[in-house]
Amino acid sequence: MREPMRVALIVGSTRTGRFGPLVADWFAGRLARRRDLSLDRIDLATAALPHQLPDLDEEHPDPVRALGSRLAAADAFVLVTPEYNRSFPAAVKNAIDWFDTEWAAKPVCVVTYCRDTEGGHGAAQLRQVFGELNAVPIRRTVTITKAWQRFAVDGSWPRRDPELDDTVECTLDQLTWWATALRTARTTAPFVP
Repeated sequence: MREPMRVALIVGSTRTGRFGPLVADWFAGRLARRRDLSLDRIDLATAALPHQLPDLDEEHPDPVRALGSRLAAADAFVLVTPEYNRSFPAAVKNAIDWFDTEWAAKPVCVVTYCRDTEGGHGAAQLRQVFGELNAVPIRRTVTITKAWQRFAVDGSWPRRDPELDDTVECTLDQLTWWATALRTARTTAPFVP
């Protein structure tokens, strides 16, 4: 069996009382069932990234270098993010902007959740942002609308939903395909920015 694809799962919410870790736990659990994927969980709430980007010739702070190493080692990314005001949070954009080559020639899957809206707006905007960084946003996304209403009677989240289960499996299949193809391409020839 070949080496599993290294997936960096990034928790994008940094708010107090955030829902993101619950969504990330659930998705990580689904990812862990797969032998072809290995997980590195990154929480932006604890990453300690500065909010202001430096000049191009300034040295990056230690937290940026540490996170950069983890992103560089990944074969693929899953970004778990809330949708705020039909977009994604500032902490996500800040984390993306600190890095460049770490994202290049690697697939990105977006998992969004929201309170009331139909969702998907933040994921659509992230496609443009990641495309600019030469990442490959995969077609499939996981959009969880009305996330707070998806608790089961026993308090577990999410309640059983065959359609959501199928979406996750198809998304992970597509992410794995792209990760495999792009890892092969990166080892065959260096990426040309």
